[in-house]
Parts: sequence; C-alpha cells; structure tokens
Amino acid sequence: MKVYLETLGCRLNEAEIEAMTRQFAGSGAQIVDQAGEADMCVINTCAVTSDATRASRQRIRQINRAKPDAQIVVTGCYSELAAAEVGALPGVTRIVANQHKDRLVPIVLADSIAMAEPMDAEPLTLDYVPGAHGHTRAFVKVQDGCDNRCTFCVTTIARGAGRSRPIAEVVAEIAAMARAGYHEAVLTGVQLGSYGERAGGLRELIQAVLTDTDMPRVRLSSLEPWDLDEAFFRLWENPRLCPHLHLPLQSGCDATLRRMLRRTDQASYRALVEMARTAIPDLALSTDVIVGFPGETDDEFAVSEAFIAEMDFMKLHVFPYSPRPGTAASRMRGGVDAASRKLRGERLRALSEAGDRRFRETLIGRTAEVLWESVVGASEVGWVNTGLTGYYVRVYWTGPRVLTNTITAVTLGGSERDGLAVKGFV
Repeated sequence: MKVYLETLGCRLNEAEIEAMTRQFAGSGAQIVDQAGEADMCVINTCAVTSDATRASRQRIRQINRAKPDAQIVVTGCYSELAAAEVGALPGVTRIVANQHKDRLVPIVLADSIAMAEPMDAEPLTLDYVPGAHGHTRAFVKVQDGCDNRCTFCVTTIARGAGRSRPIAEVVAEIAAMARAGYHEAVLTGVQLGSYGERAGGLRELIQAVLTDTDMPRVRLSSLEPWDLDEAFFRLWENPRLCPHLHLPLQSGCDATLRRMLRRTDQASYRALVEMARTAIPDLALSTDVIVGFPGETDDEFAVSEAFIAEMDFMKLHVFPYSPRPGTAASRMRGGVDAASRKLRGERLRALSEAGDRRFRETLIGRTAEVLWESVVGASEVGWVNTGLTGYYVRVYWTGPRVLTNTITAVTLGGSERDGLAVKGFV
C-alpha cells in the first residue's frame, strides 16, 4: 500500500505524523511524497484558529482532487471538534479520534496486535532515515492534553486532560533515533511544562535524555511560562541543550491576561525571563501573542506592546483573536473589530522583524554549530544548503557539497534571505 501523510499546525502534530510515518513504514507500507500517488492519505488537522480550521478543510478537498479514489483518514483537533462536518467532506473514509491517534496505524491497517494503552505504538526499530518527510530533526511527543483552562484555547477541549509518557519510554525512543542517525530531538507536548503531572517532572525527563542518550542536540518546543525554577534552567549548563526557549505570553497586559485566565502577569513573566537569561547566555527567546482578545482596548494594547518591546524577543508568533466554539472567550463581550486586529497585528509583527534583525546581528562573526536540513536550490557555484543553529536561527551556505543531516561548526556572516550566511567553516 502507498501512504501519503500530512500535518497542519503545531510541533506536536509534527511529532505525531512522523511517528505514524515510521509505523506505516515498519508495517511494510510505501511512504510517498505526493497525495496523487497514494492509496491512503492521512491528514493530521488543526483547529487552533479559524484559519487553521479553514486550511485543514481545504487540504482535505485538495487531496481528494489529487487522488479521488484514495482513502482519506482524518485525525487531529479539527476532526475532533467537527466530526460530522469532516465526515461529509469528499473522500473521507475514516476519522480517528484524538484519544486513539497514537494507535491510528494499527487501527487503519486492522492490525491484530493488541495495544492497550495510547502512546505505546512507537516501534523502537527505526528504518526510517533522517531527512525523510522533510526533517532531519526528530520531533518526539512526550506529553499530551492540558489541565489549564485558558479562556481562548480550544486545544484543551480537543486534546483532553494532561498525561505523559514514561521517562524510560521517551529515553529509549530518543536513543533509537540517535542510532538511526538523527542529530537533534525536539521534545513536544500540549503543555510540556506539566510533564509528569508534578513539579520537576520535565527537569527529570530532560536530565535523563541528556544522561542516557547520545543525541547530539536536544531542543524544547513551546513551554508555558510558569512552574519553572532555577534548577530547571541550570540544565543548560549542558551545551547539548539548545539555547532557545519559546515561552507563550499571549498578552503583555495584566488585565487582558486575567480575562484569558493565564497563570502569569508582567511581574512574574519578567522575573522568569531574567532568570532564564541569567542562566542561559545569549538565550534566543520567542513567544506567542494574541491581538484583539475580547475587551482589549487601545490602552490595553499599548500596555501589551510596550511590555513586549521591553522583553526584546527574537521572534513573535502573532495571532489575531479567533473565537473558537466551546471556549469561554467566545461568549465574552467587547469584541475587537477586524481593522483594529489587523493594525495591532502589523505593529507586533514589525516588532518581531526588528527583534529578529537585532538578534541575528549579535551572532555575526561568531562560531555556531549548524544542523543542515536540506538543499533548497542550486547556483553556478554549487548547492544552496540550509540549516538551523542551536539558537533557532536559519543559516545558508552555497558550495560544492550537500550537507544534509550533518552538524558543522561555522563562522556566521551577514544576513541572507530569512537568516544568516556562512562566512567560513571552523
């Protein structure tokens, strides 16, 4: 059977689709790069915003047009929240609920192997090579669900309560990925900081990964800005842990944060960032921000914008507020008009672009290790290679070699495209 897999949305979705890809390959299926070549197409959908829902719906229709007789298996948050709507789309033959997503492969293949618990389906014999499915980094799902009740978030409804994989299981998977040739593992979860459902659980997991595996680089995906302490940040004394943190803020105004039911405010977020920057030299810090949340006045936005500028992020992911069915915020009064949401988004994206430039400029002339991901073109002088530093800054080098899935130390040069050029190899 020829299988095509695609995902939309977060890093957790990417981790899930890569696990499915390995499982399908291990079951003897042929993984193909185009939906038009497939007998079965699996799409992992997203519903974090109305745009994400629209994009998921469009991709299902496009896949059906590419191969009308292919089976389309849909999973993820969009199909979880709107199963009837998804089931009516052309070509959809099966919907797999989020609670069964980790067993999707044996379910759709009618596998007779009994898997009693979710997240036990990942085989540790990996024939799936780095670079397949577009990534040389291994996205590893360690946690799912969330027990917070942020008023804007539909993910808690779609994903359910928080739960975590055992440390030994995660360590074994990452060790197998290192043996298979991966050079970086990205730990992902809906609420990664709650790993283990107790204080210090994530710190113990990271320490175990660093101690018991040979994975050259370890990176964390999005991490909520609470329940973190000095002992946690001391983990970065190990240079294998990438000096990049993504700490979602959502708003820089305390009044807005209270309506969001976020477990942070300006003072606690500022203290956390100071703690992190003290422990992690040259920390690359990025965040998420929602603009136009219900009740966000011009004054509240001005407060938020000023605090965001103070934090000096290297990158912002800016989202215009999108009411999600079933959330508390969708029932709030004080909606912000579309023009204001657009203008506020543009102002914060300008801050993001400026922060990105400032951070990149601090790296020019310095040495950094780059994990090369892919070749994105060719020129008269050779191949255009691209990869990422530990700081999550993109790097380009054009030359006679293909560097995919290698780590090299380079001296960073000036800006190129959306990243930095290589001045020379060390």
